[in-house]
Amino acid sequence: MYFIALKMLIGDRGKYLGIIMGLTFASLLITQQSAIFTGLMTRTYGLITDLSQPDIWVMDPKVQFIDDIKSLQDTELFRVRGIDGVEWAVPFYKGLLKARLEGGNFQICNVFGLDDATLIGGPPAMLQGSLKDLRQQDAIIVDDVGANTRLARKPKQPGGKSIPLKVGDTLEINDHRAVVVGICRVSRTFQSQPVIYTTYSRATTFAPRERKLLSFILVKAKEGQNHRALCKRIEQRTGLAAYTAQEFKDLTYDYFMKNTGIPINFGIAVALGFIIGTAIAGQTFYNFTLENLRYFGTLKAMGATNGILLRMILLQALMVGAIGYGLGVGGASLFGYVMKGTELSFRLTFDLLYLSGGAITVIIIFSALISIRKVMKLEPAIVFKG
Repeated sequence: MYFIALKMLIGDRGKYLGIIMGLTFASLLITQQSAIFTGLMTRTYGLITDLSQPDIWVMDPKVQFIDDIKSLQDTELFRVRGIDGVEWAVPFYKGLLKARLEGGNFQICNVFGLDDATLIGGPPAMLQGSLKDLRQQDAIIVDDVGANTRLARKPKQPGGKSIPLKVGDTLEINDHRAVVVGICRVSRTFQSQPVIYTTYSRATTFAPRERKLLSFILVKAKEGQNHRALCKRIEQRTGLAAYTAQEFKDLTYDYFMKNTGIPINFGIAVALGFIIGTAIAGQTFYNFTLENLRYFGTLKAMGATNGILLRMILLQALMVGAIGYGLGVGGASLFGYVMKGTELSFRLTFDLLYLSGGAITVIIIFSALISIRKVMKLEPAIVFKG
């Protein structure tokens, strides 16, 4: 019986391919848009991911997300260092500063200032140069994407290729000379601005003069110390906000989820994929069943029970569902591979595969239920009519 069910399905080549195409499109759109959404949201806290050394981030209580800088007094650093359970605490500067390129153009950059003594908070991967080179005069380290794109020198000839920024080149940051001593690789940021690393003292020199310039305090807990308990102790002693790295990621993630239109925009795209896939697969599968009612009636007249027919229809639905899901996920994965290293954010996780698989399962179950209802009410005598 099951072999007959598959023969019936494959025999109608047009509708068979139509159902698979509908499910493939649904699976592709749901997986692709969800992966882009996940990748985009991951970029919102990319800096926290890159800074793996600190356990705790200390900041002004009114900070809502990683880019919401509300500077602290430098004296807060010494207060945090004196709290029980703190192994070390270092300053960290984060700001958007204007860099003047060789051709006279200006570019806004993310400038990070690292503790002068330890250089804690540096880039996760160095492609050229060394982190310790930041101790040279006027030294900065630039991320590879920024060096190759927005900070690259414009071609002298129209239509020519831009010349990437390289070690030894100079920039002006807020009218201060800066020399490139290294090229690094970092996680893409939500704002997609070039990333520049330097020392904390140099970063505060680059920055416009303000009374307070300390953006964050990075804290390492002593071995065996409960991080959440230490956060509470810091908050009680200083009146500042203290979050573990994961809590700060969640804070940033929640801010963008609640205060931007990103979830709605991607949610609509995913919903459209689900609705269109349901409509195409459901309608095509229903028409396929209607055209094969005589065969189902013949099987019923030969003694096939409703349970057998039900399993036959479910087998047909599962087969096209599995093929459509596989093709859709494969297409989304290929898309992500082709776009790897570009400005497009794409992060495909197992959770998204489960989400897409669940959506396709719902679609095929809905499609099968429409057809099952018609077959269950079928009278065997239909095969003797006409």
